[in-house]
Amino acid sequence: METRVLIAPDPGTSGDSLGSTITLRHPKSGNPTQYLFVNGVLQEFQWFKNLYGSWFLGDHVSEDGRLYLSTPVDPVFIMLPTFEKARMKKGDDPGKFRQLDEILFIDGYPGYQQLTSIVENHMQVVCEVKEMGSLKFFRLDDSKVLRWLCYKVCQLKQTLSKLDKNYAAQEEKDTLVDAVSILGEYLKEEPWLRLLCNHLKLNILEVTGKTQGSGEGSKSGFSNEIQFYQEKSDDKKAPIAKKGRQAKKVKLETESHNIKDMFTRATRKKK
Repeated sequence: METRVLIAPDPGTSGDSLGSTITLRHPKSGNPTQYLFVNGVLQEFQWFKNLYGSWFLGDHVSEDGRLYLSTPVDPVFIMLPTFEKARMKKGDDPGKFRQLDEILFIDGYPGYQQLTSIVENHMQVVCEVKEMGSLKFFRLDDSKVLRWLCYKVCQLKQTLSKLDKNYAAQEEKDTLVDAVSILGEYLKEEPWLRLLCNHLKLNILEVTGKTQGSGEGSKSGFSNEIQFYQEKSDDKKAPIAKKGRQAKKVKLETESHNIKDMFTRATRKKK
C-alpha cells in the first residue's frame, strides 16, 4: 500500500485514535466511496494535486503528490438515499416506518451500521419518528427534508458572501443558484434537487449545469468524490484515487523526466 499525505482534524487525547475508514454509497452517484469516521464525526475525503509533485517522507519519496484532506460532512446528505429507499414510498402513500437497524443493513456495506449512534440523532430532523416502548421507527418526511434543505441553502448563501467578495457583489439570485448547485453535488436530481428548485422557483437546468461544470474549478473542494482502491502487490499501476469527473489528459513537456527514474539513475551511478 502506497503512503499518502492526509490532513485531518486532531482526534485529541480523548478520541479513538485515528478513527476508521468506512465505505458508503455516494449520495448522488451511488458509487462506493470511502469516508473517515472519527470521534463520532463523519468526514469526506478531498484531494488536490499540482501538475507535477511528489512528497519527501523521511528517506522515502512518494510519487503520489496529492494532498488529501478530510472535512466534516452532514450525515443527513449521505443517508437521504438510504432512508428514501427504506420507506418504500408508492405514489401518494408516504411509505412505511422502519427500525434503524433494518434501514442501515445494506448488503456489502457494513460501514452503515457503524454510524448508528450518529444517524439516530441526525435523521430525526428529516424523519417522522414513532416510539413503541424502547423501540424507535423512522420514516422520511418530504416536508421536513425540504425545510432542512432550505436551511442549508440559507447557511451556504451567508457563508459564500463572507468567504468571497465576488459573491457579496453579485445578484442575490445568482448566489442562490450557486448555493443550490453546491448542495446539488450531494443530491439526486429526483426527487430532492427538483423539489428544492421548484420551491425556490429556480430553473433546474441552470442549477445542474453549474453542478456538472464545477469539476475542476475553485468549488471542486465541495464535491471531490474519492474512491480508494486496494492495490494488489503485483499491480503497481492500480489507480489510487478517482474523482467523480474524469480529468482531462495532460500533454507532457518534452525532455521531462519522472522523478522516480531520476532517483533510480542516481542510485545506479553510486554502484
